[in-house]
Amino acid sequence: MLQNYIKIALRNLLRRRFYALVTLLGLTVGITFLLLIGNYILGELAVNKTLRHGSQQYLVQSRWKEPGMGMDITTLAPIGPTLKERYPTLVANYYRFYGVTAIVSKDQNHFREQIQVGDSTLLSMFGFPLDYGDPNTALLAPNSIVITAALAQKYFGKTDVLRQQLTVQTPASGKQVFTITGILKELPFNSVTNLLSLPDQVFIPMRNVGYFMPEAAMRSWQNQYIPTYLELQPGITADQLTQPITQTLATYAPPGFKENLTAYLSPLSTVYLKANAGLVEKMVFTLAVIGLFILLMAVVNFVNITIGMSATRLREIGVRKVLGGLKKQVIAQFLVEALLLTAGATVLALGGYELFRSSFAALLDKPIPSVISWSPYAFLAVMILALAIGLLAGSYPAFVLSGLPSVDSLKGKLTASVQKGIGFRRALIVFQFTVAILVFVGAVVIGRQVSFFFSKDLGYQKEQILTVSSVPRDWSREGVQRMEGVRHQLARIPGVSHVSLSFEIPDGRTSGSGRLFPQGRDSTQAIVAEVLTTDEQFAKTYGLRVREGAYFTANPGDSLNVVLNEAAARALGWGNPAKAIDQLVRFQGNNRRYRVSGVLTDFHFGSLHQTIKPLIFLNNRSNPIYRYFSFKIAAGSGRLPETVAAVGHEWARLFPDAPFDYAFMDDTLQKLYKIEIQLQKASRLATTLALLIVLLGVLGLVSLNVTQRTKEIGIRKVLGSSTLGIVNLFMKEFVLILLIANGIAWPIAYYLLGDWLTHFAYRTELSWWPFAWVAGCLALLTALVVSTQTIRAALANPVTSLRSE
Repeated sequence: MLQNYIKIALRNLLRRRFYALVTLLGLTVGITFLLLIGNYILGELAVNKTLRHGSQQYLVQSRWKEPGMGMDITTLAPIGPTLKERYPTLVANYYRFYGVTAIVSKDQNHFREQIQVGDSTLLSMFGFPLDYGDPNTALLAPNSIVITAALAQKYFGKTDVLRQQLTVQTPASGKQVFTITGILKELPFNSVTNLLSLPDQVFIPMRNVGYFMPEAAMRSWQNQYIPTYLELQPGITADQLTQPITQTLATYAPPGFKENLTAYLSPLSTVYLKANAGLVEKMVFTLAVIGLFILLMAVVNFVNITIGMSATRLREIGVRKVLGGLKKQVIAQFLVEALLLTAGATVLALGGYELFRSSFAALLDKPIPSVISWSPYAFLAVMILALAIGLLAGSYPAFVLSGLPSVDSLKGKLTASVQKGIGFRRALIVFQFTVAILVFVGAVVIGRQVSFFFSKDLGYQKEQILTVSSVPRDWSREGVQRMEGVRHQLARIPGVSHVSLSFEIPDGRTSGSGRLFPQGRDSTQAIVAEVLTTDEQFAKTYGLRVREGAYFTANPGDSLNVVLNEAAARALGWGNPAKAIDQLVRFQGNNRRYRVSGVLTDFHFGSLHQTIKPLIFLNNRSNPIYRYFSFKIAAGSGRLPETVAAVGHEWARLFPDAPFDYAFMDDTLQKLYKIEIQLQKASRLATTLALLIVLLGVLGLVSLNVTQRTKEIGIRKVLGSSTLGIVNLFMKEFVLILLIANGIAWPIAYYLLGDWLTHFAYRTELSWWPFAWVAGCLALLTALVVSTQTIRAALANPVTSLRSE
């Protein structure tokens, strides 16, 4: 019996191959997109799930009453060991690290690497496996180092490199030789080695932290920039540690921190999804909804075309019933046809998944596993998905058409139930257009906001700024003086107009914040200002505008001068920036006094997510730290590649042991909006797919409608109807559908996009024109598809049309 169903189903599909292909293509697109989205979502949900005892592990996060006092993913340096010591029955273990970048060398290989200087508990606490080495002792000995297998391959060309040595250029102790004591296996993405912007691949024990910062900083309760993880004892919950954390901060936290800081535990199982106000979680949810809706649109096409073809199959159903066919057999026949189409679409979708997997992974900057690596359960899930789609797509037509009376079926009459089905079909088309409009408007508005990021005047010149981050570090006064000499040599390169040495560039990452107050005023009224350390060339290099006074000069006596931005001057009580000049300011907890020499016009140091914060600039002669050289390429030189090559050549001469790692500020700024750019690309893809499925549905339905009304078209032509009149006959239905769909979609889109835009302190206006533009584009595309089908029928010989049966 099943063989007979399949044979008849194949014959029916081949007889109506155009409509079968339209349905097959739509289902293939929908299933392919859902498979890609599904694997991306599974990858995001799996983050941190492989950590040992991950259900008992937490990241200690900070909530500050005064924004800017610290980061949310870091906390006070000693809190981990203090909690472990004071509450051993609650806390089983802890891990902290100080994240740095440094130049690592082996013979002639020199690269700047991301490094964690952390506690020896790293490997045992999280269960990170080693290819080589003992995880219990790998981070115990001084000057030991653990690296990833990928890094070992990069430096040595092999992974079995235990007891080999690497040289690390440290800012406090110069070049230090480290012995490799462990080779990490390839780790899945996690919130320990991937907590910051780039993955860490080098791990150094905490006992060597003095090479990179003062050792006392890890014992200081005023160091609020240390990521800390806790593992709780079995059976202990995060709530049981709330009071101990509060008591510890009340006992040890210094004034200023004690009143402003609330530390809390975030489960490692969800910390990745919840980070940045749940940005990843929202991205996952949005893509999941879009993927499901696009698949539903493809299913709607199947249902619509099947219902539309009902009139052509009424006699077939009647004959089957008269000859003894049962209702359940008719249902089975329709379901087999639906399942065959869905099975074919699923097979094609698996091929499409593999074909587009790399492009989709690049779009979202996340790995998407190959079909080859799928588990048997994954293939079982795909089979269940295909079965569910087939049943969902075929059930309504099967049950409606199988329920027709035999006499009506033989006469080719549509009963009231099928007529109602036509209304249902129109409702499904409205659903399709509504989803397409929502996705399309979303893509336009997201694109406008992303364009706004890069077109808005940021208050400084970002064009043709080259930054080099691989600067050998010697954080001492002598080290700064040597780098000033190097800066003079680099500034003489043809095509370079300015060069600056600084600890920051305008990418939102500062050396921290301080509580600042004017000399002679109450220190408890101090404001929070982000601290930037630069040389005297920084303002000229980035084109910062001085509102009052002057920026730093090369005069040695200028080292204790500071520069404020307008926001800092206002926060300190000087509404008129001129009144801030020559005023003395201090940092809370520090007796050193600084003279305000200048006030800069406000500029966007960070992203447009946040308002401009108070900034204070220190001279790197008084605060001897640096990370970047910034080069301003002369405007109009027309020789950008040659200038970059010349800088690289001079760099190799001056720093033979340092790589030339450079980036343009335009590219650096894109990293600030990584999620938004990914969302923009995903929304464009979703819009393309949604429009493709909608237009395929329109094409199939109009073609079917024209076929069913061929004789009517012939009669209208004989009676004098024009081609335009016949086109309008078919367009009227879609005009009403478009009006209803826009009426539903516009309020929903306005609410959702308005809420999304509120996450940005600086944003584009949500005006009427994106809605009107999308409506016009969709109407034009629909009209184009409808007219191409109907004009051909309208131009046909009416005699041939009247003979059609």
